[in-house]
Amino acid sequence: MTYAFKDTAVKAVYDGFPTDMRAIAMRLRELIFDVAWENPVVGRVEETLRWGQPSYLTPDTKSGSTLRIGLAKQGGCAIYAHCATDIISTYATTFPGSDWIEGNRAVIFKDQSEIVADRLRLLIFHGLTYHLKR
Repeated sequence: MTYAFKDTAVKAVYDGFPTDMRAIAMRLRELIFDVAWENPVVGRVEETLRWGQPSYLTPDTKSGSTLRIGLAKQGGCAIYAHCATDIISTYATTFPGSDWIEGNRAVIFKDQSEIVADRLRLLIFHGLTYHLKR
């Protein structure tokens, strides 16, 4: 499904990504909105900028921890979770050796073909419902 941008500042950040990284970022964005749409417990997802990165929050239900999308310093495009959560570490433990994991804060992709949607949906769902499990 295609999701229109409501915030021109967020769209400008995506437009500023290098073409190959933009494709990865847009796929990650699409997965976030898909997971939210498929799971009513998540509620509305707000797309905004945090630390200059597209960020995804659940302002109505407050069910989730913020997920962000951005360029990784060491190359690639990443989906980030708050480092004080277990979102990334749970994902890494569930799928050991499957992805490029940066500590407890990010999963990094160098190419869009590295995104395994079914696997990544679990990470996103965990992030968007993180506070429901506490």
